[in-house]
Amino acid sequence: MKVAILDGYTDEPAGLGVPPYIDIYPRYIAGAIWSINRSTEIFYITVDQFRNNLAKYMQLLEKTDIVIFIAGVVVPGKYIGGSPISLDEIKKWPLLLQKPLKILVGPAARFGFGIQGGKIAVPPKDFKNIFDVVVGGDPEIVIYDLLREKLQIERIDPFKVRKNYRLTSLFAVRGAKIVKQHPNFGKNLIAEIETYRGCPRWVTGGCSFCIEPSYGKVVFRSITDIVKEIKELYINGVRNFRLGRQSDIFSYMAKGINVDEYPKPNPDAIEKLFRTIRLVAPNLETLHVDNVNPATVYHHKEEAVKIIKTIIRYHTPGDVAALGIETADPEVVKQNNLKIYPDQAFEVLQIINKYGGMRGYNGLPEFLPGINFVLGLKGETKRTYKLNIEFLKTILEKGLMIRRVNIRQVLPLPSTRMWSIGTRIIEKHAQYYQSFKRWVREKFDILMLKRVVP
Repeated sequence: MKVAILDGYTDEPAGLGVPPYIDIYPRYIAGAIWSINRSTEIFYITVDQFRNNLAKYMQLLEKTDIVIFIAGVVVPGKYIGGSPISLDEIKKWPLLLQKPLKILVGPAARFGFGIQGGKIAVPPKDFKNIFDVVVGGDPEIVIYDLLREKLQIERIDPFKVRKNYRLTSLFAVRGAKIVKQHPNFGKNLIAEIETYRGCPRWVTGGCSFCIEPSYGKVVFRSITDIVKEIKELYINGVRNFRLGRQSDIFSYMAKGINVDEYPKPNPDAIEKLFRTIRLVAPNLETLHVDNVNPATVYHHKEEAVKIIKTIIRYHTPGDVAALGIETADPEVVKQNNLKIYPDQAFEVLQIINKYGGMRGYNGLPEFLPGINFVLGLKGETKRTYKLNIEFLKTILEKGLMIRRVNIRQVLPLPSTRMWSIGTRIIEKHAQYYQSFKRWVREKFDILMLKRVVP
């Protein structure tokens, strides 16, 4: 059997798969396929490779039995390393294929296809006439079942989801070697690593625009499973890792998960995880994290400081705690059930700066906050943008360091509460958005860059 994986790239609240990052989808899927038949030939192709030699790769795909399209940008951004598959491409390319079974997986199949921030997403149902299977569940589980059922589509549930990591962790190890086919392999390839799925704040509904609460209960991967995967990736030549596939790294193995909105962090578990990673990947070049809920730091300062110190002990300098502050307008926080109010967020920035601001062996600060803004949310007014600028000005005045500021327009998705609001707020405030973004890039960023990298 021959299978092609066409990676159209993914970007989610918890997970990035745009080069130089390789996300979990191609690795887990490859592992599921090889778990059924180790002799199956798998071709991994990025969307950029495909675009650059369409005739060659279309010919290759036509000779395969299955073509799996990975797609879905639900957290829009600007990318240097690659361009995610476009709506036109994902609707056109499958129709050019006659022989193979065509499967769509990833956020596009589960939540919808994000075109760009400030635009309504295309719902998954719009792809049903283009693909043979649109996987609304977990791709590796559904594809595993499909192969067990000898490709009989009517015998599988495309919405099947994993209840635990028993099979998936096995697939993660078996599929690790697919990284060797990535064009960034041997250069700057970074493997995105999953530590758990879901958002601890699902118990209160989570943020109005986010897909993570829709996963329901948080399910952790064991330290053993995570480390086994990293060891296998390391054996196969990967030297750069990011623990980025979770909503809040500080909540890994937290006490009171699925009960408390802000469960108590578990510094011992996080220390063991990082220490063990270093044992199995002794000469790694990058070990970074992504996604820290600022409210976890605020509500559990003692435990958070221990975790910051642990990360600094085992990671590589230049690391970022990506904080979903989203807004400096208290009214927007309230109406969208966001995580933290601006005065609390400022205190969190001070804590991370205090312990993470020292410079590491490469000259970069060890561990700095990154700030994420989402614009176009419920309750937003002209004043919101003024408050956002005042918040950033205070950061400059107080001498704090910020590694980067991400500014995004909300992307309404069918499974979120912002779906009913749509884009009417961001469209109404388009001029304020452009003005705020320009101020950040032309004023704040330049001053901050001189501070972070003198």
